[in-house]
Amino acid sequence: MAVAPSRPPDHSPEHEPERIHAEADSSPRAHETLKHDDAFVVVDTHGDIGAFGNHADGFFYNDTRYLSRLEMLIARRPPLLLGSTLGRQDLQLCADLTNTDIYSNGALWLHKDVVHVFRTTYVRDASLRQRLVFTNHSNVDLYLPVTIFFDADFLDIFEVRGMRREKRGTVRRHVESPHSVGFAYSGLDRVIRQTTVHIDPEPVTLKETSAFFRLHLPAKGSQRVYVTSVAAGDRAKVPCTHYVKGLLDAQRHLRRSQRQATSIEVSHPDLDSVLKRSLADLRLLITETPDGPYPYAGTPWYSTTFGRDALITALQVLWLDPSIARGVLRRLARYQAQSHDADADAQPGKILHEMRSGEMAALREIPFGLYYGSVDSTPLFVVLAGAYIEATEDKEFHREIWPAILKALEWIDGPGDPDGDGFVEYARETENGLSNQGWKDSHDAIFNRDGTLAEGPLALVEVQGYVYEAKNAAARMARMQGDDNLALRLQDEAAALQKRFEEKFWSPEIGTYALALDGRKRRLDVRSSNAGHALSSGIADSERAMRVIEQMVSPAFFSGWGIRTIASSEARYNPMSYHNGSIWPHDNAMIGAGFARYGRSDQIETVFNGLLDAALNMSQRRLPELFCGFRRRAGRAPILYPVACSPQAWASGSMLHLLKSLMGLKIDGAARTITLSAPYLPERVGEVTVRNIRAGAGSAGFTLRRKNGGVSIDVTDCSDGAKVVLA
Repeated sequence: MAVAPSRPPDHSPEHEPERIHAEADSSPRAHETLKHDDAFVVVDTHGDIGAFGNHADGFFYNDTRYLSRLEMLIARRPPLLLGSTLGRQDLQLCADLTNTDIYSNGALWLHKDVVHVFRTTYVRDASLRQRLVFTNHSNVDLYLPVTIFFDADFLDIFEVRGMRREKRGTVRRHVESPHSVGFAYSGLDRVIRQTTVHIDPEPVTLKETSAFFRLHLPAKGSQRVYVTSVAAGDRAKVPCTHYVKGLLDAQRHLRRSQRQATSIEVSHPDLDSVLKRSLADLRLLITETPDGPYPYAGTPWYSTTFGRDALITALQVLWLDPSIARGVLRRLARYQAQSHDADADAQPGKILHEMRSGEMAALREIPFGLYYGSVDSTPLFVVLAGAYIEATEDKEFHREIWPAILKALEWIDGPGDPDGDGFVEYARETENGLSNQGWKDSHDAIFNRDGTLAEGPLALVEVQGYVYEAKNAAARMARMQGDDNLALRLQDEAAALQKRFEEKFWSPEIGTYALALDGRKRRLDVRSSNAGHALSSGIADSERAMRVIEQMVSPAFFSGWGIRTIASSEARYNPMSYHNGSIWPHDNAMIGAGFARYGRSDQIETVFNGLLDAALNMSQRRLPELFCGFRRRAGRAPILYPVACSPQAWASGSMLHLLKSLMGLKIDGAARTITLSAPYLPERVGEVTVRNIRAGAGSAGFTLRRKNGGVSIDVTDCSDGAKVVLA
């Protein structure tokens, strides 16, 4: 309740009331991410940006931070957080706030918990939009002093990550109108990046970095304030639609995409919530590009085009939405390397690793403008193309993508295997490139048994599996194109690779496949999760595959939450490291697919349950990019990796991928057949219903039920000749 005159003394920014109170939040806050296409925001649970000055939050667009501060204070005090919710569909963040005790001239003017603030945030069309609804729950009118601080530093995303630069461009700030402040950054790349902060209604005082209001709140009445930040490069500013209209547009777009996609329902409520969060996060990370939908890798650090991440994500969810695979393939074909460029680790036919559009990339202060330093993206490109064509029978796209597939195969047999030993390997061409170019690309991820770093060129175990799978997939596509000679040649090459692989990579000393071959063709006898990827490709000998599976679910690998990247017995094992003992959900999902391929769906249950329990113990029931590999302990949640991306695309696809593997699901577009081979449902799942799953031009639905230790099936909604087969 109000305990002083309803109109306090002057509360302009120069004359704020005295505040001495401990309720205000003085500790770092949790953060959430909202995204639409190339723009995203990392905002704290209050809806603030930059409240603590040193966090990697902000409003980002095309690898640049366009807003580094957006903080709302009541009487220059942070409001108290009552609760904060990220909507199930990731569209907006809703924060409920209230005022602290407010003093004026040493006397209590306003008790805490009198004014409620409902603050909502979303991102749409390269703009950040907020609405703040202030409601007075007292019986007297109030004139509430509110200040909103804002600023733009235009840091490159790599600067936000911690890189230091000797020189930067210049930032200009100016009040454009009673409602808006403009910020412009003249970059060293001669690009002008701009943002405008719009405020509505007109504040009492508007300065270059703050807006001050004296909000009139009638007894039991409300007042609304809208804040919008519109990002633009050196082009016309993106038009800003009304707050509600923009939100309704986003909701309509979401409903359309949901109607078109395959849907999943499970009887286990916790699993259902994890799967729905996964699907919502994938929709969040999908960016509409000129080539179609493309899953950006993850926020905040990897919200851009990555080759490997998108290819694996598209494979994970191909059964749910094949349009993602088509968009990924078309975009990566567009940027397929055409010539040799040592600085970019590019050779003709190679598939992109990473694309960046910020100032540092333009100035080549980092090599990632268009960077090709991944050894696995090219074979994975062919694998995804084969899987997409098989599931959809999209003959027109097959013809469109075929030249890029042939170029990729030429790279695999040429620059990808520079010494001609039949194994694809990598070595960076300059000191600026990545030293390791598989999915474990940190500098210390590939090492000898004694822990010393390996010397290249390096042939990774999983990459040979991808190449094997790629050649078999390309053989099927060649046969569809009528080129039987090429198909036979590719099949023979795959068979020869499989034989060489067993001879060179199997290590009797460690009872599994070696991590890699080094530059002198010596095995790196390290027990690693990479060997599990060999199973997913089908390259592994069946008997040896069983031994790999036994290791993967042993205590040395399986923590109780998931499979570690290396066994706890290895020299560089560190459960807090990025790649040497941590747990990556996508890694586990690919290993689980390998378990299914060799008929061990029962062991998928171990991994599935571990990751499900991990997700249930995490914020938003969301699996992050990775988490620490410490052994599971009763009553304790998984230990988080502090700077993991969350959400992250291939982490979001992991539970969906594991569910597909458990069901033994395979799609034949030409036959319009969905085959479920020896489906296995974990005890805690019970029932799974899948609707609108497509096979070529047809679609179908089905329900699997766990029954008497086995699985029963009901088939529903078959259309256009589609059928579901239990094998």
